[in-house]
Amino acid sequence: MASDVDHAEKRVKNPSVFQKLKGFDTVQQEALQVYAAKKKLEAQRAELKQFLNMSYGPQAWADLIQLEGRIRKERQEAIYKQQEMRQQILEFVLIGALGLTASAILLGLIWLGVNR
Repeated sequence: MASDVDHAEKRVKNPSVFQKLKGFDTVQQEALQVYAAKKKLEAQRAELKQFLNMSYGPQAWADLIQLEGRIRKERQEAIYKQQEMRQQILEFVLIGALGLTASAILLGLIWLGVNR
């Protein structure tokens, strides 16, 4: 639930282009929107819990929480792998650029030495 609330808060803090054009007049207005989003998510979460408990029994809510945890963990792992891949690509590009630069300098020195 905390991640849902955090997500709502991030949505308000990082609005879409349309929302940015509209803009916030005051800090109080932004705070009110964050608060309203949090309360709306809390109400939706309580309604979902009640629906699952009445429809599928109390274990359904526990299963949902467990599933959310697994999905959250998988997403975090995917993000970590993506960051690692970006880092490896950056390192490869930098090493390649450094190698090309060193080769060009070496060839330039050899060419200058041959033409003397």
